[in-house]
Amino acid sequence: MSVAPAEARLAAFKEALEGFLADKAEAETIAIEDARPLSGGAIQENWLIDAVVTGGPWAGRQALVLRTDAPSGVAVSLSRAEEFRLLQAARAAGVTVPEPLWLCEDTGVLGRPFYLMRRLAGTAVGRRLVKDEGPAGDKTALAERLGEELAKIHAIVPPRADLGFLEMPEGSPALHAIRRYRSHLDALGRPRPALEWGLRWCEREAPAAGEIVLVHQDFRTGNYMVDEHGLTGILDWEFCAWGEPMSDLGWFCARCWRFGRDDRGAGGIAPRAPFYQGYERASGRRVDPQAVAYWETVAHIRWAVIALQQGERHLSGGEASLDLALTGRIAAELEHEILRVTPPERWTAA
Repeated sequence: MSVAPAEARLAAFKEALEGFLADKAEAETIAIEDARPLSGGAIQENWLIDAVVTGGPWAGRQALVLRTDAPSGVAVSLSRAEEFRLLQAARAAGVTVPEPLWLCEDTGVLGRPFYLMRRLAGTAVGRRLVKDEGPAGDKTALAERLGEELAKIHAIVPPRADLGFLEMPEGSPALHAIRRYRSHLDALGRPRPALEWGLRWCEREAPAAGEIVLVHQDFRTGNYMVDEHGLTGILDWEFCAWGEPMSDLGWFCARCWRFGRDDRGAGGIAPRAPFYQGYERASGRRVDPQAVAYWETVAHIRWAVIALQQGERHLSGGEASLDLALTGRIAAELEHEILRVTPPERWTAA
C-alpha cells in the first residue's frame, strides 16, 4: 500500500525536525510522537510538537510549539527571527511569555524559517475568556495582572541593539500610523469611504509626539493564555514596534476585542479601572483616558485594514481559506463603529 501524500509530507516533516532538535538539544535520539497544526494563528502557522528526548540536558518529554510562516502573510508582520528575538527581550524584561528555545533560519530544514518555544497551559480563545464561568478565576485580578504585564513591555525603550530591526516612527506615532494605514488601504485598490473618513478624523485629532517605548500592537483578549489559576503567557509578538504607550491600552480596550461583552471596557473581561490601576502601579505612568479613547478609534481603523488584507490573501489566490475570506467581511462592522465614534460634532475646529 502506498503512503498518502499528506502522510508522506508529515513523515518528512517529523524526520527533518527530529534531526534539527537532536542537534540543538545535544540528544542521543529524538522521537516526535505528535505533530499537528494548531488553530487560531491568523497570520502565522503554529504546530503542536510532542517530543521524547533521550540523552543530553533536555532528556525527557518536551511539550513544544513550532511557529513558522503561513503560505501568505500581511505586510506589517515581522519575520520569525525577529519575533524570536522579541520573545528573548521580553522574557529578559520579566514579561510572562513562552520560553523561546531554538531558532532555525535555514530554509533547507523545513522549507521555511521557524522557531520552537515551550508550550503553555491553558486557553487563549477570546469568547471563552470573557464568559463569567470561563477560565482564569477572578477576571478583575486578571485585568490588573495584564496591566502590569503591559507595563513591563513598555519598560523596554530604544535604543536597543538587539531590536535594531524595529522601525522608529517619524514624528508623531499617531500620524506615522495613519500614513501607513492609508498606504495599505490605497494598495488594496478599492474605495472605503468610511475608513477614509476615520483616517482623516484621526489625522486632525492626533496627539503630539511623546514618549517612545516598545509597543506590542496586538495586546488583547485572544492573545494571552490563561488556565484555572490565571495568566500563563502573552502571545503573538509579530506586530511589535516602537510607539506611543497609550496605543497598546487603546488596542486592548477597543470594542472590537471585547467579544460581545461591551459592558466590560478592559478587553471584555473587566471594567477598565483594575487594568488601568495595574498598569499605573507597575509603570509609574498615568493613564490618559482621552488618549486611550483616541487610540481605540485608531484600533478599529487598523483592524479594518488588516481584515481587508486578510481577505485579500484569499481573494488573490495566495491562500485559499474560508477563515480569511470571512475575516475580510469584518471590515464593514468595524466601519460602522468608526462612524459611530467620529460624528461631525467631535471634530475640533480647523
